[in-house]
Amino acid sequence: MALPLVGFFLLFHYVPMLGLVIAFKDYVISDGLFGSAWVGWDNFARLFSSEDFPKAVRNTLMISVLRLVCGFFTPVILALLLNEVRMAGYKRSIQTLTYLPHFFSWVILGGIFLMIFGGGGPVNSAVKLFGVEPVSFLTDDAAFIAILIVTGIWQGAGWGAIIYLASLSGISPDLYEAAVIDGANRWKQTLHITLPSLVPTMITLFILSLGGIMTAGFDQIYNMYNPLVFNVADIIDTYVLRRLMGLDLSLATAAGMFQGIVGMVLIVGANIFARKISKGEQGVW
Repeated sequence: MALPLVGFFLLFHYVPMLGLVIAFKDYVISDGLFGSAWVGWDNFARLFSSEDFPKAVRNTLMISVLRLVCGFFTPVILALLLNEVRMAGYKRSIQTLTYLPHFFSWVILGGIFLMIFGGGGPVNSAVKLFGVEPVSFLTDDAAFIAILIVTGIWQGAGWGAIIYLASLSGISPDLYEAAVIDGANRWKQTLHITLPSLVPTMITLFILSLGGIMTAGFDQIYNMYNPLVFNVADIIDTYVLRRLMGLDLSLATAAGMFQGIVGMVLIVGANIFARKISKGEQGVW
């Protein structure tokens, strides 16, 4: 039963890693992967000496950290709120509505949000009713980043809450019954039973989320950004795409390799730190 899954990862994740050799070559398509000349670390030197790539790294880190800080606890809060709902039908309806956006492509969502926050969109139309000048949400750097963060949290919060709801279902009812006997109200039960029980799941998801801190959500940004916000919205993935479209495959591969190595280092470092502070009890492995 595991063979299809193993074959998938071998074919689409490990075999393509052979292409990383392009980062160390002056790759020419006609010469092929092994016929192109070796240039050593020249592509990396060219990468970090350029003006665009350091800016892309800065933007990637800024957006990813904002997503992590502002959105990490949103699924936890949503799961806790849903866990307190006692009407099963109402609870299922709310849960369905909150995780449904996860299944919509950013091609669709991006178009919707561009229409909503555009100059003639409903948001600016409502603003005009109060005698206020329209806001350039999609061309102002700060407003655009705020829209990215908020819409990203909205799209993923419901899906992330599913994992925490599964963890909540595994908490023994005996703990809550004992707490009620001791006189604990719902808030104290949440504070002393529910939240500590969620900590292992939160640590695991936090470590895994660090692995994607160098991506910053390519699908969302690519479908929503424009040249006027390149200064804050151009990330590593969009930089790599531009290099690929310019057929500078060596530089694009070097940038992608740097991105992957940093993500791996962050995951391994966070896992080591989590195991150290928990005395080996927490961590992904």
